[in-house]
Amino acid sequence: MTVMAAHEPPRAQHDLLEVFLGLDTPDGYRAELIEGEIAVSPPLSGDHEDLIDLIVDEIRRKSRTRMQCSGHKGLAVPRSDGLFPPNHLIPDVTVAPRDVRLFRGAPSWMEPDGVAMVVEVTSGRAGLDRVDKRYAYAQGGIPLYLLVDRDQESVSLFSEPLRDDYKEVVSAPFGEGLPLPDPFGFELDTGDFI
Repeated sequence: MTVMAAHEPPRAQHDLLEVFLGLDTPDGYRAELIEGEIAVSPPLSGDHEDLIDLIVDEIRRKSRTRMQCSGHKGLAVPRSDGLFPPNHLIPDVTVAPRDVRLFRGAPSWMEPDGVAMVVEVTSGRAGLDRVDKRYAYAQGGIPLYLLVDRDQESVSLFSEPLRDDYKEVVSAPFGEGLPLPDPFGFELDTGDFI
């Protein structure tokens, strides 16, 4: 569902943000504002949630640094083109060092400063995760973006954000390990992703 496009005049962009923030989505649905368009997603499947659970479990058990994970935390990410409104994204998982206590007292839409990694598991609109969200997370300077692509049966780690994309990407098919750098410092086991 698209309400207004990014090429609208500045006043329309402010109106778009107001419309977005005032949305009353049905229970279980989530709305995001990505590159000037509103995207509404239905509740996620059990298989989607199972993959998230596997990843969060590994992060909590194996990371060198104790991590806190938030499912579906709203991030307000400035756009690299300087256009208004900023992207408003809801990653499947947002990860930060536990000692930072990043989520305590945070507003519904927080800035991404202090986020170590975001995780997305593809669903019905995989292109948003593969392209649009990747660019938006890079624009926000989020150091790591982990993409679990269920259609391609692969997992990719994007790192070293530079302007509107990541400079580095390492991928592995489901069933093979994927190294996660510090502050994680372990190999993600994707054997159960199949």
